[in-house]
Amino acid sequence: MEKNDLPGNTPDDNDINKLVKRFEDMLVNDGVYYFESDELEEIIDYYFNEGNPANLKKAIDFALDRYPNVADFKIARAQFLAYNQKTQEALKLLNDVELVEPSNPDIYTTRGYIYSQMGLSEQAVENYKTALNYTDQPDDVMVALGTEFLSQEKYLDAIYYLKKAAKHNPENDYALSELFIAFDAAQQLKDGVAFFQELIDENPYNHFAWFNFGLCCSKTGEHDKALESYDYAIAINEKFASAYFNKANALASLNRFNEAIDIYKETFDHEEPDPTAYYYIGECYEQMNDYQSALLYYNKCIKKQPEFADAWLAIGIVLDIQNRLTEGIHYLKKALELNNKEPEYWYVFGDVQRKLGFFEEAGDAYARVIELHYPDWDIWLDYADLLFEADYAPQALEMLQEAVKQFPEVAELHYRMSAMLLSLSKKQEALVHLQNALTLDYDKHNELFEFAPALKDNETVLRVIDTFKKP
Repeated sequence: MEKNDLPGNTPDDNDINKLVKRFEDMLVNDGVYYFESDELEEIIDYYFNEGNPANLKKAIDFALDRYPNVADFKIARAQFLAYNQKTQEALKLLNDVELVEPSNPDIYTTRGYIYSQMGLSEQAVENYKTALNYTDQPDDVMVALGTEFLSQEKYLDAIYYLKKAAKHNPENDYALSELFIAFDAAQQLKDGVAFFQELIDENPYNHFAWFNFGLCCSKTGEHDKALESYDYAIAINEKFASAYFNKANALASLNRFNEAIDIYKETFDHEEPDPTAYYYIGECYEQMNDYQSALLYYNKCIKKQPEFADAWLAIGIVLDIQNRLTEGIHYLKKALELNNKEPEYWYVFGDVQRKLGFFEEAGDAYARVIELHYPDWDIWLDYADLLFEADYAPQALEMLQEAVKQFPEVAELHYRMSAMLLSLSKKQEALVHLQNALTLDYDKHNELFEFAPALKDNETVLRVIDTFKKP
């Protein structure tokens, strides 16, 4: 899991805060202060970014009362109306502004955003493209276009516009972030590596370009290269918390768990401790078999974010490893309560129920795994084993027959089918599956004996195996 939060960059915070305080003092004192129109624009932008609708409305109303002919304030009102789901009113207001000032790009970007929220993608794209004819910040509009195409899963179109945005303004961090997402979604990460490498060559001190280059390398499995790129990003911007986080991910992928833990903890020097970081620290300790430390950090994760289902599951798994099954069930049930659509959760829950001897509950859980379209064949094998173990041999064979239909090239399924059939004295059918299994993967024939050790003394079975042995 990558973390690619955009780093903050607000050099004029003090000036903006002074303006906002002065405006709010005016509201408290019920007075009328003088503000330049550009100051009111900054105040309105501030309340938009802060998500303060009450003061935002007051600021827009005040601005329009003082400067009724300024188009940007009318557009701000349209944006506010759209935010409050009053899209038709917003669109009408934008149409009115367009009649007076048709070359204002904000009309079209705002209208594009509204159409996008309404699910009218074609209209959104048309308006964004119109905005490109008038704007002096084309990279922002190109990002809007790229994001729109991304939401429509038109990844190549998204990449086209986001690349243009990044080339026009390499400092547009949002463009770089969305571009990585587009490369990933289009499964063109190698192209992403090449593009960000080119961007770095032209802008060697662009920390966010280095960062996204690292994300692409991580996704392609080039963890050493990713690690180096995150180090460059950190060298350029020492407070770049996301770079520390993803550097730790890269170290963990390289099995350098102690180093990864140190870097995860270092992120806490640059941002509020993140529950995901606690979870990953727990994973590192679990990989090193330090289960007490793993439990400590998984619990820190839950304390920080009680609905973090993976952490509840992880605690259940660690308690299972420690043979504390009855304790672990509580955590697994909580994970399922938070997310009952995840087949892996049901699989783990079924395994623990099986270990506890609750075959019916285990069977229900395994059935749920299959129902949720778990992609691998191993669940079918485990479910069949469970049924066989519970003396439901016919049902176990039916389960394996269905598994073989879905995964005909998996040797393990044929070996298990052969073993079960032999145990039921269905020799001819069993030998057919044994021959199929040996053809698919001779080297795995010990799977047969692990399930049914007595077959090591079965001369017929040994003779068939011997005929497939390579000279």
